[in-house]
Amino acid sequence: MKRILVTGGAGYIGSILVPELLKNGHHVTVVDNFMYRQPSLASIISHPQFNLVYGDIRDQSLMKKQLKNADVVIPLAAIVGAPACSKDPLTASSINKEATIWLFDHLTQNQQIVMPTTNSAYGSGDKNNHCDENSPLNPLSLYAKDKVVVEENLMQRPNATSFRLATVFGISPRMRLDLLVNNFVYRALTDKFVILFEGHFKRNYVHVRDVSAAFNFAIDNPNKVSGEIFNFGLSEANISKEELCIAIQKQIPEFTFLDAPLAKDPDQRNYIVSNEKLEKQGMKAKVGLAEGITELIKGMGMFKQYPFSNL
Repeated sequence: MKRILVTGGAGYIGSILVPELLKNGHHVTVVDNFMYRQPSLASIISHPQFNLVYGDIRDQSLMKKQLKNADVVIPLAAIVGAPACSKDPLTASSINKEATIWLFDHLTQNQQIVMPTTNSAYGSGDKNNHCDENSPLNPLSLYAKDKVVVEENLMQRPNATSFRLATVFGISPRMRLDLLVNNFVYRALTDKFVILFEGHFKRNYVHVRDVSAAFNFAIDNPNKVSGEIFNFGLSEANISKEELCIAIQKQIPEFTFLDAPLAKDPDQRNYIVSNEKLEKQGMKAKVGLAEGITELIKGMGMFKQYPFSNL
């Protein structure tokens, strides 16, 4: 049993992760400002090993108090994604970079920290668009650039692990419809079509439940992950946007998509990511893309009436 502090624990990933941490016997404290007014932790509020702190990670006095009691820190609090960061860059950097680096500086050497960064920092890979953890970084957005700076600071600490996450998908109590797989399934069900820009661009994907499993793996196996950077995604899902649409069309036959040949995608990421390093340690993503699409189709009706995104 460990005492775990999760910042932003009521968010898209945290709402899946925190119940799993409790199920595994840990004491969990979440700090969240509930900026999206989400009741995503309601089902665990009565759990005797769960503590909820309403607050902002930029509140240094609050964070000093919470850090004192933690064996493990998982910093999920962030303005996530390029569009959300572009909308309010000052707030985004103050949370994503400045407050997070401040948190690192106030940890002891014995405290484990496991942090999600992003494989969007690759921008694009080598001539074959291939990336592993040793590939040069080419962040294209403010979100990715701040994550690179944060990761550089993170890896100067002992007991630190960075998970460069693929694009996450799947149902969560704090749903996001702005993530690519989730968004395309939503549009397939509602609009019945999508216009693609540079549909041949590839990226990697990972289910939100697998992300939760990876954090639990790191907590259980600090000797395998501390001091390391790992890509984490579903290796079978290094696919293009067009291939993603074909996978959705197999389950929603009336869905159509067109590629706009003269238009450019504002998100210029294009890469194939190797997840072999973490897989060799014993942690491999398991939820397949088709399974995740089925889940999204089943659950999407719950989210039609609200703007479930970070924008």
